[in-house]
Order: sequence, then C-alpha cells, then structure tokens
Amino acid sequence: MKTNDRILVAGHRGMVGGAILRSLRAQGYENIVLRSRKELDLTNRDAVNSFFAAEKIDYVFLAAAKVGGIIANDTESGDFIRENLYIQTNTIDAAYKNGVQKFMFLGSSCIYPKFAEQPIKESSLLTGELEPTNSAYAIAKIAGKEMCDAYRKQFGFNAFTVMPSNVYGVGDNFDPQSSHVAAGLMRRFHEAKEAGLDEVVAWGTGSPLRELIYADDLADACIFLMKNYEDGGMINAGSDQEIAIRDLTELIVEIVGFRGKVSWDSSKPDGTPRKIMDNSRLRALGWAPKTSLREGLKHMYAWFCEHIAAR
Repeated sequence: MKTNDRILVAGHRGMVGGAILRSLRAQGYENIVLRSRKELDLTNRDAVNSFFAAEKIDYVFLAAAKVGGIIANDTESGDFIRENLYIQTNTIDAAYKNGVQKFMFLGSSCIYPKFAEQPIKESSLLTGELEPTNSAYAIAKIAGKEMCDAYRKQFGFNAFTVMPSNVYGVGDNFDPQSSHVAAGLMRRFHEAKEAGLDEVVAWGTGSPLRELIYADDLADACIFLMKNYEDGGMINAGSDQEIAIRDLTELIVEIVGFRGKVSWDSSKPDGTPRKIMDNSRLRALGWAPKTSLREGLKHMYAWFCEHIAAR
C-alpha cells in the first residue's frame, strides 16, 4: 500500500473508521477517499456501483455498519440485519468488480458462539449457538465474512476480515439507547455526577468478562494487516486486556469522578458471560497494542467532555 494509492475509508465518521483515518494521515497517506452517508448511501446498490466505477479505488477499509449496544441489538434486530447485509454486499461486490487491490472487512466478536471456548480462536466460528440478544447483527457479520471468503475463492479477490474485541475510545457512540458498555457507563456516571445523584443502577450482575481494545490501537492493527497480511479468511484483533463489567464500572466511576453508590439490577440481561479473543496469530505477525485500558478511558472521557457533554 503506497502513500499515493487511492484508499477508501468507509465509515470514517464512526469511531473505528475515524481512528483508521487519523492513523493513515499520521503515516503519510495522502490520497484518502471519504464519503459521508449523505454523499454515498452504501445500502443503495446502484449508487455504490457508480461510485466505485468513477473513483478507481485501490484499497478499502470497510468500517461502515449499523452498530449498537445490547438494547439496540435486541429491539432493532430487523434494522440491524437488513442494513448491514446491504452495506456489506454492495461494497464487497462493487469493490471486486471495479478492480480494488485489497479489501478489509471489519467484523465483530459477537459472531462467535455464546459459550465458545476461551480465549476464542478464529476456528470457533459456527461451532455453537449465538448470543440471542445480538444474533441478527452477528449473522449479518458472518455473512460479510463468508462473502469475502467466497469472492477470494471463486474470483481471486484479495479480501479478508478483521475480528476486533469490544472497541471503545475517541469518537464512540454515547447515545443512551444504542451505546456499547464503556460509552454507556461513562455517560450515565457523568450525568449522575453533574446532577448530584447519590446512586446509579447498572444492568445485570457485573460478572461478565470483556476484552476491550482502544479504537486507535485497532486502527493501527487494521493498517498493519492491510500491509502485511495475505492469508485471507479472518484474523482476531484484540488487546488481551480482560476485565469484569463490575471492575470496568468502578474504573469509569473513578475516571469520571462520580461519588455516589453503584447498585446492580440482576433482573436485566448480562449477555455473553465471557468474551476474550485468542490474538496469537496477530501477535505472531509482530503487532501488539500500545494503550492501557486506564489510559484509553481517560482519553475517551476527555473527548466526551469536550465534544458531547459540552453541547
């Protein structure tokens, strides 16, 4: 991947896409192609085909997707599977037909079985039942991964899938109804602090374990793989930093500065009990994350205070 190649970052206004864009620019890539959702609707097949035919893209990072937390996935499952299938199908097919040299599809660790053996190897895919609350989203992502593999096998298309662990960081989605765990907790405790509340009720038991990767570390891994990975299929990209939701909550409470009590509503769902990735294949290629969980959450909270809370 040369610095003057035409590189599409699809989803550049999202957390991961934005991090990939920052990292590419920092590394001297100067010919990055960007389109907002209003400028290019990836669910519109004709628009996507016309775009690729006109723009002569060399490399694609597909980070565009409809994403959300446990509530959104459970209540908007039809929207999640429909929009993601359209986005993936249109973009992968148009990229292949218009001569893209290499294509990276961003997956999600929720594609793995709910009770997969831990740490989760890439070979665990399709070996058990999915977590019911996000199965529609997971199946869409599995379909995208399989489409990349099928186009590679039949047509020789150089496409592969990066499977991240739970991502957090600058540019995260802090919407109360659709945020992931770190952003959702951060906003709730910030608002509780501002309102002077003496208690916040968190969902579940706090016992599930999660592996979180800072968005800028994931972006660095994606670019590293675009340059160095040629095996196709999918490869895990995680931080190896595992933490219980209860401990994550306490860390966020400390960073935000909330002084009240935290209680737990065990009638609410916990989701998958444990989810940590086996990142040995990525480590063997020579990549490792740089950002500790505490450091990443501090950066994330500073960004939230400046860009979200200040509105």
